[in-house]
Amino acid sequence: MSLWMNEMTWVEYEREVIARRPPVFLPVGALEQHGPHLPLGTDALLATAVARDAAAKVGGIVAPALSFGYKSQPKCGGGQHFCGTTSLDGATLSAQVRDVLREFARHGLERVVIVNGHYENTWFLIEGIDLALRDIRPEPGRFSVMRLEYWDFTTPQTLATVFPDGFPGYALEHAAVIETSLMLHYHPALVRLDKLPADPPADFPPYDIHPAKPDWVPPSGVLSSARGATAAHGALMATELAASISAAVAAEFGLAATA
Repeated sequence: MSLWMNEMTWVEYEREVIARRPPVFLPVGALEQHGPHLPLGTDALLATAVARDAAAKVGGIVAPALSFGYKSQPKCGGGQHFCGTTSLDGATLSAQVRDVLREFARHGLERVVIVNGHYENTWFLIEGIDLALRDIRPEPGRFSVMRLEYWDFTTPQTLATVFPDGFPGYALEHAAVIETSLMLHYHPALVRLDKLPADPPADFPPYDIHPAKPDWVPPSGVLSSARGATAAHGALMATELAASISAAVAAEFGLAATA
C-alpha cells in the first residue's frame, strides 16, 4: 500500500484509517526564491521528503503538501521582491490549515503531524491548529496535532560536522548549506551547483523597516554561502531527521517506530 494519500482510492484510505488509525503527515512549505541554484518549491519539496521518511518508520500516511506559505521576510527568506515568490496572507494560510484539519477529523483521523518547511509559517500554522480544535472540540485523546519545524531535529553534533567553521544560525541558512545539502540528497537533479552564488553573508540591523528594503538582501537571495553543501551532508541530516522525528511521533502518539 502506498503511503501517499493522493495515490490511494477513497476506499483504500478509509480502510487504512479504520483499521490502523495511522498518523497523517501534512507537509507545509512555500513558493519562494531559493537563490539561482535551488527551485522555488524547495520548502515544500524538503518538508514532503522529510515527512515521507518519518512516516515510513511509523506506518504513517503523507498528505499532499500545502505548497504556498506566508510572506517571505528579508531576514529569513530574502523578502517578497523576488520574481516567483508567491505568498499568502497569514489569515489565508491559517484558514487552509483549519479547513484541512477539520476534514481530517471528519475522516476519522486521530493523529496529525504538520511538518513545516518554511520559517515564516510557524505562527499561522499554530493559529490554524487552534481554530480547527475550537471547531472540532475533540474528546480527550481523540484528535491531536503535532506541529514541528524539521530543522529543529538536527543535533549540535551533526551541525558541527556540517559546519566545521561554525553554524551561522537557521535564519541565515536560507538557500544555504542545510537546504542545498538536503536537496542534493533528496532531489539532486533540481540543484544547479554551477549557479552557486558568491555573495557574502547578509548583515542585517537589529530591527525591521516597513516597507522592506530590498538592498538589505544579497542580490542572489541567498543569505549565507552554500558552498559547503554536499550530498553526504544531506544524507547525514536526512537520516537523523527521519530517526528523530519518527521517534518523537511514536513517543507522543504511542506508536511503534522502526529503526
